[in-house]
Amino acid sequence: MRRLPLAIVALCLSALAAGAATLDTITQRGSVRIGYIDDEAPFSSIVTGSKAGASPTGYAIDLCNRIADDIEHHVPDLKRDYIEMTLANGFDAVKTEQVDLLCGAVTVNLQRREIVDFSQPIFLTGASALLRKDSPSYLQTFFFDKPAVRAVSDRVVSSSVIGARANSTTGAALHEALQSQVSTKTTIADFETHEEGLKALEDHRIDAYIADQVLLTSLATRARDPSLLEVGDRLFTHEPYAIALRRNDADFRLLADRALTDFYLSDDFLPLLETYFGADAPMLHTQIIMQHVP
Repeated sequence: MRRLPLAIVALCLSALAAGAATLDTITQRGSVRIGYIDDEAPFSSIVTGSKAGASPTGYAIDLCNRIADDIEHHVPDLKRDYIEMTLANGFDAVKTEQVDLLCGAVTVNLQRREIVDFSQPIFLTGASALLRKDSPSYLQTFFFDKPAVRAVSDRVVSSSVIGARANSTTGAALHEALQSQVSTKTTIADFETHEEGLKALEDHRIDAYIADQVLLTSLATRARDPSLLEVGDRLFTHEPYAIALRRNDADFRLLADRALTDFYLSDDFLPLLETYFGADAPMLHTQIIMQHVP
């Protein structure tokens, strides 16, 4: 009979540990685990040629480090552990406490909010396409707000293939759009990384590659010959980016949002946007300020 109360106590302690607040867990560990998704420049990536163990860089990484700065007020000598994740496993890693923050070009949607919570928005964009200048004319009409400049044979159109990153929010949305607006036979090819999609486009294995416009703009600069490519100017989805956090921890989300708001309102925010987004920085600054939590 004595074993039963002990078992109940053990279960209660286990439940309390599992429900420990994120900041408490970080304090006990002495480090914050920053998950990041590589191949998402300018938001999160490892610089090509970097030494093994190099820290990731990018706009989202910088914002996550601003949150870490605020955590350090509560946890002196805080260590920062960077853990590479993917879109396929990153959200479960937040849920199971393998990482405390998931940073990158991370879109907020209701399906993902069943698994994780999110900070206030850090960026706003939408999905479009990267095309070769010799891609089928109907695709140029579909992704650009301009008329096609040349005709394309039915044979080329009927064999068109559109690339997308696996597990992304854009693939399904644009596949639906293509089905509803294009009468020709078009197929979707999934790629594990954006770089693989770019190579397939350059090698003429696909005719367009879809992703969020801001990612495509960066991706195009890494092409063998960027002058042969162009990024669509029509957006087909609304993609608000945020930092993924554990669910059911309002205090930690408040800490993150306070850190972001303080930074958004500081003199350092616009220069950071200029670093990553150049001439678009003032417009982005206005958009984000309008969306921030005051």
